[in-house]
Amino acid sequence: MKKYVVLLIAALALMSAGKQDGAITKENGGYIINTTTIASSVEGYNGPVPLKIYIKKNKVEKIEILKNQETPKYLAKVKKALLNAWDGLTVKEAKAKKVDGVTGATFTSDAIKENVQKGLDYYQKNK
Repeated sequence: MKKYVVLLIAALALMSAGKQDGAITKENGGYIINTTTIASSVEGYNGPVPLKIYIKKNKVEKIEILKNQETPKYLAKVKKALLNAWDGLTVKEAKAKKVDGVTGATFTSDAIKENVQKGLDYYQKNK
């Protein structure tokens, strides 16, 4: 019995040693930042607009919008106008880039831009 307790304690210690918040994962030689938890207070028009930011070799590969409650019509405009704005940029360049929002979808645009910033900050601190 004592042996099992020691093993359990060791396993728990190992699990808590690293970041286990699910915000950053390593995949295919790159990183994926999920802003669901790190930018949970950032809201668009109808609530949070979490993202997945794919980074490889310190460059933004792509950004995806995760499940949210935004109006599909406006979200489609924002996706078309904003999501590719950071593609191919280094993390430093992407953080410095000023991206215009989409007229008529200001709250959603602002939420995405802030999520990108928080995600890139998180990546730099935790990679």
